[in-house]
Amino acid sequence: MKIFVLVMLLFGINLYAQKQLNPNLSLIASGDVQDMVISKNLLYVATNASKIDIFDIATKELVNSIEIPMIKDFMGKDIDTKIYSVDVLDDKVLFVSEGEMGYRNLWIYTNNTLQNVLDIKSKYFMRKARFVDNSKVLIGLLTNEHILYDTKTKKLIYNNQLSTSSFSDFTLSEDKLKFVSSDESGIARVVDTYSGKVLKEYDGQNVDKVFQLDFKKGVILTAGQDRRAVIYKPFGGYYLQFDFLLYSCALSENAKLAAVAYNIENDVLVYEVDTKNRLYELLDARATITKILFINENEILVSSDSKQINYYKLN
Repeated sequence: MKIFVLVMLLFGINLYAQKQLNPNLSLIASGDVQDMVISKNLLYVATNASKIDIFDIATKELVNSIEIPMIKDFMGKDIDTKIYSVDVLDDKVLFVSEGEMGYRNLWIYTNNTLQNVLDIKSKYFMRKARFVDNSKVLIGLLTNEHILYDTKTKKLIYNNQLSTSSFSDFTLSEDKLKFVSSDESGIARVVDTYSGKVLKEYDGQNVDKVFQLDFKKGVILTAGQDRRAVIYKPFGGYYLQFDFLLYSCALSENAKLAAVAYNIENDVLVYEVDTKNRLYELLDARATITKILFINENEILVSSDSKQINYYKLN
């Protein structure tokens, strides 16, 4: 028995099952949740119901909503607008929404005013946008083009297509000087934000499309169609293999913890990045996970393709 335990420890296998946690409570959004971001103790939630809901993190109560116009479908009928991504900088809210004829709109909301920064006339298939600074935004297109756009001058600084593979996701570093992007090839590319120059490529761990990624403290986490959760560090990496497609992932603020949606029941596994020890299994998601968001090292939010956002305290 001692030899068996020693072998298990040498191979880094956790002898103890992760602790299962049900949500401490759930927030209910206006529609199915597509994206979430936290700023100044407020949670901004992008939905498919033409709204961004704003919750107070401390009280867990809905305090406001930003509503955008509905769009017309191909039959001329008014339908709700899906909001694909949301970001916040100071008092400005940036988001990408569904547009007519299949194109997308880019909006900035500030001082109770809604501004359409890029409309469907641009013919951009935008998937995600994030603030770089007070005037510049980074936009990821489905065509795997990455655009740095100046909202004040209304000019493109660059439009860089990283590959011919379809775009999956990008995440900016904490200082926003770099971002990591991935696509259906599984390659994770580190890019200089202001020039669009590729600084480094990580490959060989994901062998299929990456659905989502995170980037904190120089650590990259990916969630892939190949059922692999990959960790890349500046000098090495590894992957954990699962039995189901991985649609969502997140790193804690100090990149000590990783979280991945890892099974057909849409449960989320939280494990230690360095040791691979499986700590928690977060239960009770209603549908496919769309976003995992650490509030801090002990609190986490999980949204799915439903109105429900689960809040968990890790202990």
